[in-house]
Amino acid sequence: MDESIRLITDNSPRIMTWNYDRDRGQLVTLYNKAMASQWNSVTDLDWATDVDPDKLVMTNPSPVQRIVEAATKLPGSPIGSWGEKELAAAGIEFLKASLSQFMHGEQGAMLTAAKIVETVPWIDAKYYASTQTMDEARHTEVFAKYLHEKLGEAYPMNPFLDAQIMALLEDSRWDIAYLGMQIVIESLALAAFGDMLRRTDEPLLKKLLRYVMADEARHVAFGIISLAEYYEQLSEAELKDRQEFMIDNTLRSRSRSTTPEVWERLGVDVDVIVPYLIEAAHTIDLHPQAAFQRGFFSKLVPNTRKLGLLDANKGYLREKWGEAGLLEFEFADDTASDYEQYDAVAQDRAVEAG
Repeated sequence: MDESIRLITDNSPRIMTWNYDRDRGQLVTLYNKAMASQWNSVTDLDWATDVDPDKLVMTNPSPVQRIVEAATKLPGSPIGSWGEKELAAAGIEFLKASLSQFMHGEQGAMLTAAKIVETVPWIDAKYYASTQTMDEARHTEVFAKYLHEKLGEAYPMNPFLDAQIMALLEDSRWDIAYLGMQIVIESLALAAFGDMLRRTDEPLLKKLLRYVMADEARHVAFGIISLAEYYEQLSEAELKDRQEFMIDNTLRSRSRSTTPEVWERLGVDVDVIVPYLIEAAHTIDLHPQAAFQRGFFSKLVPNTRKLGLLDANKGYLREKWGEAGLLEFEFADDTASDYEQYDAVAQDRAVEAG
């Protein structure tokens, strides 16, 4: 039991408000949309669907799988003897690792949304964050169920994601939970889910991802609408702290793990295989994170612009992101404006209604 529990110290004061006026129209609209678009994890997903894990991962291999396959062809490769059976096994492990992080991240989002319910000062934001808490509980449940019933043993939370979420839960400033979860991590989630959705034809996973993305897009919109109002009231020094937070979570953050736990399960020494993976990526001219990163920044940058953080402090964040080549995404569609297009739940119900 001790190994399955994590204690977290939250330093934020709780806020109860006696002002029940519904005077934030965009949040009222978003809350009504959230209530109308709730879906049932038991009845809206067909869990009787037969899933063939080998077919799932080999039909349209992920960039990582393609790099692993290329590494088998390099002279001296420790996986040079691998054939289709071993490549399929590796693909399944990488998929399990990805879905495991989705599952852990959704539980982190559930706790963060619950924190927002308790700490945000506006009743309309409390109402909406309550619907998000339910959304994130459902997301955690469906990823856990898919792993358990269709693929097998999950992986632990990776240190990179763990550090991100724990920092949000422990921070005393309520808006940092918004900024880190609603703007950064939810944008990451939309990019990751979208990347996986484009590559899978498995009907249960495809529908699951479509429905989760519908919820996540609303969550990002919630963050933009709330923080844009709050950040108009902050000083330049306070905004500088938020700009530094965005830089820390984009430019200064370490790249994601090379998933050593996957290689451990496969019986391969990660220190030995990594140089071959790097060489293989160069050989086939493939960056495993390229599509994901473009998807992430194409949402993060315009969403951040709407918060006013790009141009605060004489364009401090604009300068830093410009040096990194991220401003090409500045005027892409922001999620506060385009979240309706993600609403797969409403789309499916419209089709069913004829």
